[in-house]
Amino acid sequence: MAKTPIVIFDGECNICNGAVQFIIKRDPLARFTFAASQGDAGRALLARHGLTETGKSSMVLIQDDRTLFESDAVLEIAAGLQGPCRWLRVFKVVPRFLRNPFYRLFAKVRYRLFGKRLTCMIPTADVKRRFL
Repeated sequence: MAKTPIVIFDGECNICNGAVQFIIKRDPLARFTFAASQGDAGRALLARHGLTETGKSSMVLIQDDRTLFESDAVLEIAAGLQGPCRWLRVFKVVPRFLRNPFYRLFAKVRYRLFGKRLTCMIPTADVKRRFL
C-alpha cells in the first residue's frame, strides 16, 4: 500500500510530461509522487499491480489500496489538486464506459499530436525528491 499517491506516466510522451508538470504546479503540499513507466520503479509498480500493458497506454494512479487508470486516474488526480481543475471530478458521474473510449482515443494519437521524447524527463532539483 502506497503512503502517498503515486502517478505512473509515460516518460517518453510529451503530453504526459506536461501533465506531470501541471500536477506538480498545482500540488503545493507535494501529495503526489511520480514514476515513469519506463523506469525501474515504474515497471516494478506496474508489474506488482498486474498492469504491465496498461501502463504503456495510460496514466496510472496507485492510491491507498486502489489502482486507477485511464479516465479514473486522471479524474482522481484532478480531485487532489489545488485550483479550478479539481472540479473536473464532476465528470465521475459520467459512466466509465462513456469516458474511457475518449481517453483511449487520445492515448492512441498522443504521440502524433504532441510528439515523443527520446529520453525520460529529468526532474529539476527542487522536485527530484518526488520521483521514484
